[in-house]
Amino acid sequence: MRFRGNLWRLLTVLVTVLVVFCSKSDSAYAENWPQWRGPRGDGSAEEPQLPTKWSATENVQWKVKVHAGGHASPIVWGQHVFVVGAKLDETARTLTALDRATGEVRWEQLVLKAPLERIHKLNSHASSTPATDGKRIYVSFLNEKQMHVTAYDFEGNVAWKVEPGVFSSVHGYCSSPILFENLVIVNGDHDGDSYLVALDRETGETVWKTPRENRTRSYCTPIIREINGRTQMMLSGNKCVASYDPRTGVRQWIIDGPTEQFVASLVYQHDLLFVTGGFPERHIMAINPTGTGNVTKTNVVWHHLRSGVSYVPSPVAVGDYFLVAADDGVGTCFEAKTGKIAWQKRLAGHYSGSLLTANGLVYFLDDDGVTKIVKPGPELEVVATNEIGDGCSSSPAASDGQLFIRGEEFLWCIGKKK
Repeated sequence: MRFRGNLWRLLTVLVTVLVVFCSKSDSAYAENWPQWRGPRGDGSAEEPQLPTKWSATENVQWKVKVHAGGHASPIVWGQHVFVVGAKLDETARTLTALDRATGEVRWEQLVLKAPLERIHKLNSHASSTPATDGKRIYVSFLNEKQMHVTAYDFEGNVAWKVEPGVFSSVHGYCSSPILFENLVIVNGDHDGDSYLVALDRETGETVWKTPRENRTRSYCTPIIREINGRTQMMLSGNKCVASYDPRTGVRQWIIDGPTEQFVASLVYQHDLLFVTGGFPERHIMAINPTGTGNVTKTNVVWHHLRSGVSYVPSPVAVGDYFLVAADDGVGTCFEAKTGKIAWQKRLAGHYSGSLLTANGLVYFLDDDGVTKIVKPGPELEVVATNEIGDGCSSSPAASDGQLFIRGEEFLWCIGKKK
C-alpha cells in the first residue's frame, strides 16, 4: 500500500511538472503587441501559430463595430486590446479598452475634446498608435497647436496629461509614442521648431527635449537598437536620417537628406539600417549605422531612387530579404545586403498599412482589406490571399496566434478557434 501511495504521488508530481512545462512552452511563444509595429518596432511577430487563412467568416474569433474612426493600430497586452479613435461629430478623441477574448468594451475614456485639425486626405484625426508597458497606456493627439500626451492606468484612470511642445502641419498629426526604460519618447517633427521629446513615465515631466534644425514635417516613429555596444534611437525625417542616444537625446550621427519628409519607420537587419520614403523625392537606402557626426559620404551602403519606394507603409526585413509595399500597390523584394531587386510586382491598388512578418512570411494588407501573404525569395510566391470585405488604412497587430485588423467598419480578431 505504501508503494502504491508513493507511486501515485510520483505520478502526480510528473503530471504537474508536465502541465507547467507545456504552459510555459506555450507562453514563451506568446508576445504582446505593445506599441507601433510591435515589441521590436519593426513589424516582426514571433508567432508560430499566426493564421494564414481567413475570410469575413472563416477563422474570425470576433469582430466589433468601430464607433470612433481613425488609422491608429490596435495594441495588445494580456487580455486587453486598446485602440484610439476620433468621433468627428463630437470633436472628441477617445481611448477604448476591449476584452481580448470577446471584443466587448471594458471602458472608454474621452482623452481630448478640441477642434478638428486640418489633415491630409489620407490621414485621420486618430492616427497615432498608443503604447503600453503593461501598467499604463500612453496616447498622443493634437490639441489645436499643442502635442497632447496622456497616460492612463488599466482601469481607465488618468495618471497624467501634458503638452510638451507645439506642433503645426497642414497634413495633420501622427506621432506614435515609444517606450524606453523610464521614458515615453515622441517625435515632434513639424513645420516649425521641430524636436524630439522624452517624458518621465511616472509623471509626464520632460526629461530631455532635443531640437531638430530643419523645421520640416515628418511622421517617422523611431526604432531603438543596441549596435556595437551603443544604444541608438534612429529615425528619418526633417531632411535627414539620424541617430540619438535615447537616454539623453544627444545626436550620435546624421546623414543629410536624401529628401525632405518621411513617414515610414526604419528596420534593422544584417548590421544595416533600411530607410524607405520621402517627399518630394522618394528613396530607399541601406545605411551602416556606425560612426559619429556627419556620415553622409561614408555610410550609405546602397541607394535606390523611386523604384519600389514606399512613402507611408513601413517595410520589413526577413532573412536575407528586405520587402516594401509601395503606396501605389507595388510590392518589391530586395536582397538585403546588396539592394538587388529579386522581384517587383503589382499586388494591390493602394497600400496605407505597414507590412507584418511572422514565420518567415510577410503579410501585405491593402486598403480594400485584402491580405496577400508572401514568402520572401528570388521569385514572388503568394502563399494565400484573404479578404474581409472591410476597407483598411491601419496596420495589423499580432499576438498569441491572433491577428488584429482595424477596418473602416469593424475591429477584427482573426485566429483559429481555441
